[in-house]
Amino acid sequence: MKPRTSNYCRQTRLRIKVSLAAYAYEVLNQPIMSDGDYDRLARRIDPTKLTGNKVMDDFFRQHFKPHTGMWIHDHPEKSGLTNILYRYFIQPPRRRKRKGKLSAD
Repeated sequence: MKPRTSNYCRQTRLRIKVSLAAYAYEVLNQPIMSDGDYDRLARRIDPTKLTGNKVMDDFFRQHFKPHTGMWIHDHPEKSGLTNILYRYFIQPPRRRKRKGKLSAD
């Protein structure tokens, strides 16, 4: 059964926003929103609703906990979250050339 478009979009956007915030805070230690904003968004997520992405629907149903961000460590799209965060929210670590190799500062 295909999910309804309006709910599909709303739940997808909420899940992306909360995933980005949890990853930035829990993994990168660089928050992109306040704890209050995270809590407000997280409480609006309904893991039982389908979004059309079976992998993410299953992940949120099995792992998502609105009161913590620790679930993000099991997220199946961590590389995508990193890419979005460094592209739009967080300055990536600077790299400098050292002895013919790139290294992080």
